[in-house]
Amino acid sequence: MTETNSAAGHAARAEYGAVIEARDLSLTFTTNDGPVHALKDVTLTISKGEFVSFIGPSGCGKTTFLRTIADLEQPTAGTLTVNGMTPHQARMARAYGYVFQAAGLYPWRTIGGNVRLPLEIMGFSRAEQKERCARVLELVELAGFEKKFPWQLSGGMQQRASIARALAFDADILLMDEPFGALDEIVRDRLNEELLKLWARTQKTIGFVTHSIPEAVYLSTKIVVMSPRPGRITDVIDSTLPKERPLDIRDSPEFIDIAHRVREGLRAGYDEAGA
Repeated sequence: MTETNSAAGHAARAEYGAVIEARDLSLTFTTNDGPVHALKDVTLTISKGEFVSFIGPSGCGKTTFLRTIADLEQPTAGTLTVNGMTPHQARMARAYGYVFQAAGLYPWRTIGGNVRLPLEIMGFSRAEQKERCARVLELVELAGFEKKFPWQLSGGMQQRASIARALAFDADILLMDEPFGALDEIVRDRLNEELLKLWARTQKTIGFVTHSIPEAVYLSTKIVVMSPRPGRITDVIDSTLPKERPLDIRDSPEFIDIAHRVREGLRAGYDEAGA
């Protein structure tokens, strides 16, 4: 069986099961100053349609784990599957879109040109590129901005354009590495609301890295709390909040209780690392 056929078969078997599954995953970087243990014995299952946030201190392996899912880093131990495939097979099958911390838009291309770029690379027809570009720009509330250049948009609008680009080829998984970290609180709140609406409309599986406890609690169906290096999971919290979440839900006792548990998980991770 060819790798392509094998990947398709794995994907079919994973349709109703785990979308992302890590078992005893570890990753050690080799440096001139010795080994750096970025991840250690990470075991986690993410199911179809979940919104999973990863939270922890800087250097705890949140982004590294996201990058292993995306086949941008290679684990040194354990197993990892994405849609029932290896991360490499999933990347070749274009199973995910990736949103980086910075919008990463090419300044010499219009917003439409940036969004269409992966579609051009993938060989979509011009008619299909136009249709998909219009659809995803409308999804992120940027309809009418296709001919603008990145420098003509605010930071929040640029990040929405970056999300549109990741959605353009309609992958089932969206990986987001702290996409709103550089934005002010007002803009961040609005984009959090918009992201929840986008998730509800598209039903995608989302992996989201953040340093913000309120952001993690507000957005997620599941919160993964990670410890300082070597990155380990100290707690996995299933949210009991309703899917419909106005911003003022953050003042509710239920929200505060979940945030308290996240904070306790972070503190426990520090205590274990210092032990």
